[in-house]
This record gives sequence, structure tokens and C-alpha cells, in this order.
Amino acid sequence: MLGNLTQAQFLREYWQKKPLLLRNAFPGFAGLLSPAELMALAGREDAQSRIVRFQEDSWILSQGPFTKREFRKLSGLWTLLVQGVNHFMKEGDELLSRFDFIPRARLDDLMVSYAPDGAGVGPHFDSYDVFLLQGMGRRRWQISANTPADLVPDAPLRILSRFEVEQEWILEPGDMLYLPPKYAHNGIAMGESMTYSIGFRAPSAQELATEFLVHLQDRIELSGMYEDQDLQIQEHPAEIGREMRSKVRKMLSGITWGEQEVEHFLGMYLTEPKGHIFFDPPEHPVSMKKFASGVARNGLSLDLRTQMLFCGESLYINGESESFSGLDRDLLVRLADRRSLPPVQPSEETLSLFHQWYEYGYVVIGGGE
Repeated sequence: MLGNLTQAQFLREYWQKKPLLLRNAFPGFAGLLSPAELMALAGREDAQSRIVRFQEDSWILSQGPFTKREFRKLSGLWTLLVQGVNHFMKEGDELLSRFDFIPRARLDDLMVSYAPDGAGVGPHFDSYDVFLLQGMGRRRWQISANTPADLVPDAPLRILSRFEVEQEWILEPGDMLYLPPKYAHNGIAMGESMTYSIGFRAPSAQELATEFLVHLQDRIELSGMYEDQDLQIQEHPAEIGREMRSKVRKMLSGITWGEQEVEHFLGMYLTEPKGHIFFDPPEHPVSMKKFASGVARNGLSLDLRTQMLFCGESLYINGESESFSGLDRDLLVRLADRRSLPPVQPSEETLSLFHQWYEYGYVVIGGGE
């Protein structure tokens, strides 16, 4: 997949540093689904889909879901983008597993795009690392490391108003281009074209700080209340006095956190499902006894939408935490790493947890290795 590079060489020499073109990275790859199948997926309420059109020198963005009639009416230059395709296709999840040399904590999702001849979404920056894998057809990719960050005014997307092409390639099916964050790029379909984008999120410091403070607000326990028994008369009654500022600063100094709190925050934050993702319990749930028998015969798999990570003595699944204490740690780590288990007979405590996840819709019987 990485040509003559080892995974360690790629991470050392290219990851977050510079682009890399990989010819025939996936030999024989023609895509996981057809344009019609992608359009059908874009018609689902639980899928995130967008159509970007360029007409009369203007960019137009439409949010899905989309009907067959809407697709039939499209003409000119347009692009369909569907996020989270790995949530709907096991093949998409398997494709992402090819990139497991990069921590899953960094993984975002698999986005698939379709565009007719000449179409694209315009030159733009991404704030994440991305592998652009060519499926059906061909696409011309142009990139630049030195393009000014001036944006097209009033555009619904962050499209660059100036774009100076420094390098360009035509990608054939199975070719792949890696781009670090902030490399300007522009993809143009050459005939009908489908691209598979494997994205790895890189949250901004501001986003992490904001989410961490939200996380802390439910865990802060400060005793006492504001007191000013030594209150003095002020010259200006509307002034926030020095004594009050000092007392409040001292109260707030009680807000502290350590490494364990950061670990817990990351586990919850990185596995929290996106707002449009919901889990449904099985239509015909089975008893604990039948569940145990099914897992012993057929194994267990994470639902395609489930996110599962671990850190230290805790595991995290879909924004929830569990302690490894009393559970089959090795088995749970294997499930997190591989997203499935072969036929297995876990301990009573672990089986009970699996059954609870099954009732939540987080795991399914079968699909084991």
C-alpha cells in the first residue's frame, strides 16, 4: 500500500510533513460501490450527504438527504459527497483497517465522492490528514503549499480565491495521494469519477480546550460559597473591587486536573458519536443464554457505527466508560483493536457487559474473525 516505504518510514518522513503520491497502492481497486449505490445512500436520513454545484460563477451547497428526482434534475458541474460510508458498509470498515498503523484515536471516517466530467469542489484546505484513493474513473489533483488563505467571499464552502498550482497528477483507479493538513488542493474529475477519502482528524487547540471545559463542568466539586465578611465601603459602587477579584480567583484555583482526567476526557471525546448517529436495540433481542451460545458459535462484532478505544485501566465505547477491573482485559483490547472477536466464551462479567452492549445496539452477534 505504501510502495517501497515501510509504515515506520512513512510516519517518519511524510506523516504531517509532505504529500506522497502512491501509484497502484491498491492493485485492482475499482471502488466499493457504484454511483447509483452512492446516490441511494445519499437518500438516507441517517447519512450525511452534500451536493456542491458550480454554476454562473457561484458555488451552491445543498444538504441531503436527496431523492432520485433531485439527482435526475442535476446538470453541469456538481459533486456528491457522502460522509461516514464505513458506517453502512463492512467493506468500508475493512478498508479503514488497512490504515491501522495510524492510531484509531486519529481516525475520522471514510468519505466517498462522485463527480461528472470536469466537476470538483474547488481549491481548498483541509484541517486534517487525508488519503485520497481513486476508485472509478480518473481525477486530476493539483496541490500547493504556498497558496494564500484568501477565501471566495460569500461562498458556502471555504474555497480559495487564489490557487497557485505547484504540483499535479492524474490518479487512476487504485492510485492514492496522501496530503497533510493545510496543503491546498483541487480535484477535477476526468470523466465520471469516484474518490475515497480516508480522513484523520486533527482537532484545533481551541476545540480541545472548549470540549475539555465542558467535560470538567460535570466533574468539578468545589465546596463553600463566596463570602465577604470583611467588606469595605468603595468609592465607586459600580466597580468590581480588588478584594472580590482576589477572592474569586482563589476560589477558582481549586479547579485542577491531572493526567487521569485528561485520559478520561480523551476517551469520552474521541468515541462520542456524531450528532446524527443513533443506535437502535435489536428488533428481536435474545436472552442472555441464547446470546452466550451465539457468541460461542459465531463470535462478536462491533456495530459499524461503534467507536471503541482504551487507555490505562479504562475502555471507552460510544462516549461511555468502563473499568477493566473484573473483566477480560485481553479480550476487550482485541475487540477494540480488531473490531470483532472469533467464537469465544468470555467470563461471566465480560459476557454480561457484551450482552448489555448488544441490547444498546453497540455490538452484533457474528462477523467474528
